[in-house]
Amino acid sequence: GDGRRCWRASRAGVERRVPVRGAPEGGKGGAPMGEKVGVKARVAARHTGLWAMADDSGLEVDALDGRPGVYSARFAGPGATDADNNAKLLRLLEGVPDPRRTARFRCAIALVSPDGDEYVDEGVCEGVVAREPRGEGGFGYDPLFIVPEYGRTFAELPPEVKDRISHRARALAAAKRRLARLLGAD
Repeated sequence: GDGRRCWRASRAGVERRVPVRGAPEGGKGGAPMGEKVGVKARVAARHTGLWAMADDSGLEVDALDGRPGVYSARFAGPGATDADNNAKLLRLLEGVPDPRRTARFRCAIALVSPDGDEYVDEGVCEGVVAREPRGEGGFGYDPLFIVPEYGRTFAELPPEVKDRISHRARALAAAKRRLARLLGAD
């Protein structure tokens, strides 16, 4: 993985995700994002007997009725690259006027206790889909996702800004607040 990203995550008090050997994979398919992450976290909690956290995120484009959504990573098909997914998105939005190119990144984080109590928090970042990729940073749809308050795509924003305003940052902040309350540390 990216050592810098790992360091930032550990500094924020977040443990890096570790696959559980022998645990069945959960949460695939077309279920809504909150349900998907709940399944993944339940599987891990049940298998380990520990608190488990799972996350998922996706891009929801209004002109495409919320697609790609939970299929964001494989929008252009199995094994699709970021460039493939971005190209498909731009093809589908050809001719769509700027005011109708609204979209949002959504992240859902599920926390499941060893007893099976489940909590899901979401974070959303609103934006607009660009007409062409812009910027060198980020991954996935970042070169196409313009954050109106900054007039830049996620790929053009400095990492510290993206890390503060992103859907993942917002979902993680909500999950951390919830976990602190649940553990009596607030």
